[in-house]
Amino acid sequence: MLWDWMRTTDHLKIGIMYLVASFAFFLRGGLDAMFVRLQLAFPNAEFWVFQGEKYNQMITTHGTTMIFFVATPLLIGLMNVAVPLQIGARDLAFPFLNSLSFWLFICGGVLINISYLLGGSPEAGWTSYSPLAIGGYSNNTGNNFYALGLQVAGIGTIITAINFIVTIVKMRAPGMTYMRMPLFTWGSLVAVVLILLAFPALGAAVLLLMFDNIFAAEFFAGGSGNPLLWQHLFWIFGHPEVYIIVLPVFGLFSDIISTFSKKPVFGYLSMVIALVLITFLSFMVWVHHMFTVGYGATVNAIFAISTMLIAVPTGIKVFNWLFTMRGGRLLFPTAMLFSVGFIPTFVIGGVTGVMVAMAAADYQYHDSYFVVGHFHYVMVGGTIMGAFAGIYYWMPKMFGFLLNEKLGKIHFWTFLIGFHLTFFPMHFMGLNGMPRRVYTYLPEDGLFGLNFVSTIGAFIMAASVLLFLYNIWYSYKTQSRDVGDDPWNGRTLEWAIPSPAPSHRWKRLPVIPHKEPLWQAKKAGRTGLEYAEYEERHLEEYSSILPVLISGALFIASFGFVFEVFFIAAAGLVLTFGLMIYRSLTFDKNVEWSGKDPEEENGKGGSNHG
Repeated sequence: MLWDWMRTTDHLKIGIMYLVASFAFFLRGGLDAMFVRLQLAFPNAEFWVFQGEKYNQMITTHGTTMIFFVATPLLIGLMNVAVPLQIGARDLAFPFLNSLSFWLFICGGVLINISYLLGGSPEAGWTSYSPLAIGGYSNNTGNNFYALGLQVAGIGTIITAINFIVTIVKMRAPGMTYMRMPLFTWGSLVAVVLILLAFPALGAAVLLLMFDNIFAAEFFAGGSGNPLLWQHLFWIFGHPEVYIIVLPVFGLFSDIISTFSKKPVFGYLSMVIALVLITFLSFMVWVHHMFTVGYGATVNAIFAISTMLIAVPTGIKVFNWLFTMRGGRLLFPTAMLFSVGFIPTFVIGGVTGVMVAMAAADYQYHDSYFVVGHFHYVMVGGTIMGAFAGIYYWMPKMFGFLLNEKLGKIHFWTFLIGFHLTFFPMHFMGLNGMPRRVYTYLPEDGLFGLNFVSTIGAFIMAASVLLFLYNIWYSYKTQSRDVGDDPWNGRTLEWAIPSPAPSHRWKRLPVIPHKEPLWQAKKAGRTGLEYAEYEERHLEEYSSILPVLISGALFIASFGFVFEVFFIAAAGLVLTFGLMIYRSLTFDKNVEWSGKDPEEENGKGGSNHG
């Protein structure tokens, strides 16, 4: 069983593995957050593990894990589960690369997290600002783990982007034009385009950081180098990253709200235009993270205006969701509750974002807990609530049963209440002068009450997450496996195939004559879709252990670079390239052709309405 899952190239299994691994990292990063809140619950606290350097390592690992190994891969996991089903594709365009992407993500995450046991974690913050991240200023080994871990995982993420772009552009079912794609697929498409454009900047930055630390190259050092170069490279990646993880969520909530309002999405075209505009504008705002570095009023004004401008297409979607629900026959299962709860949560994050976009005011907000509150409203309110909604919604397609709705609703309300109790007071902490990244404060600072409420909220959130895990176990033991193909009476293509989705999803590809072909078939009284008359010729790829081996070889090379044992690094790189060459030479033995050309069918077959 484990051997089969390690070798699989099936998009659904890989999506499930992404979700499981991301959730494991979520628990790891959440444990860090609980320790941070315990430390800050009382003034002058002296909880032993958090003093000074260890506290810096804790918050760095928390932020790095949550951004790079929870938020992004959670959404990639949902994309793996649903996108091929929504567009009528049999798998992703490159199944082998899909498996390789996952194992590179695992190796990068392990590199970051074993650093605590091998000389100390990185301690320069999740943004790893220079010169703090350069040897002589902080723990050199830990920051090497940071640079190599993100490099390995980032390569996998870029491969994923290429894979999804090719899949969505080239492998849609017959008749599925761009304007007939579900909005989750649209959100996924623009997100992977952002990945392809933004992640190379991060890759270049961490590569140069590695050269600074290992070979004393001084790209970012304050002597011959420029510390602001790191900030530019990081935030050229960093701000699009916010939209990389929230754009698929926008599409997901659109599909869920449409399903449980029993209506098409209001203003489909405007939603698509808004997604594309956000993709374009997200690369024009990165300097709003750098208002205080001294570039002057002109530069600050340009980026302040572009930051406020991006709020316009973001606001369009909020009104579209509200108008979709208006007049609909609303149902409120747990997935819908998370979708509706997201709307005011994200609006709060957006409003505080516009506040931070005002350069003069940002001089006060900058590096305060106000920014921490804003950031978590956007990231946790978007990504984590979106992931919960997607798991409740697509659980039948993954495992063939529904999660318990009573436990699900308790999970939603405890998470929502805990979330707002945790992060809303942080805005007032910042306005009252509390800096971020501090491990203590004085009683006379007047911050105890706000911090204590925030810590209570964090424990409520933690209990909510544990309840979610219990719900999965309880539902696995008790819920019926006879939920049918379409338990939600859905509108998109994935609900036309059995639950759980079988290995061979489409014997013949569905024909898409409408924006919502499944819904149109239901209205017409048909029991299924119309299918192509023949099974077109296509490649199918066997399972392979090579992605695990290639990722392991890169892990060995990274380990050698971290500790500057270059013969180990060289051996790992040689092994990596050797395995890649072997893959190229044996490619034909790992694939087979299925289906026939239309001429070979000789008029056989026909439309299938079952």
